[in-house]
Amino acid sequence: MDRSTLVCFFSGYKTAFREEEFFINRFLELLSHPDCFQRTHLPGHITGSAWIVDSNRSQTLLVHHAKLNKWVQPGGHADGDENILRVALREAEEETGLKKLRIVESAPFDVDIHTIPLRKDFPEHFHFDIRFLIEASIDEPIIVSEESHDVKWIPLTSLEEYNQERSVLRMKEKLLRTHQH
Repeated sequence: MDRSTLVCFFSGYKTAFREEEFFINRFLELLSHPDCFQRTHLPGHITGSAWIVDSNRSQTLLVHHAKLNKWVQPGGHADGDENILRVALREAEEETGLKKLRIVESAPFDVDIHTIPLRKDFPEHFHFDIRFLIEASIDEPIIVSEESHDVKWIPLTSLEEYNQERSVLRMKEKLLRTHQH
């Protein structure tokens, strides 16, 4: 999943979610910038994340992100790596300690553009996040990295108690739609 594959993906991306339609042209525009995979590229850059689910598709693994102080899926900066699926897997392993991650599909599961707030060392900017559906075992030991306060499996029925952002709830909706078919 390199830059040219992403351009092809976004050029033909169809979604049932109107907010995602709004992101497509913005992703295509960003992908034309040579440095879009670098965290220093402003006003935004490509990131990769993993929507990790159990084999029953009834739970998702979230991290309580230390800098953002909220529950989100594991993910992070590409730092120049244009293989964004590899980025998502690397970040998932680093942030959860899981080693036996299974790629459900190599195409992106969800895309999102969201604001990262101003910090003393970096201005407010956008993460153009490309998310992949990944499966893991709830029996594999979890490790909490220094980037997080906690990591835990969350039943999808309780997801709203941890995060009410549309971006996260949309992934739950997508998962429930695909799991019902």
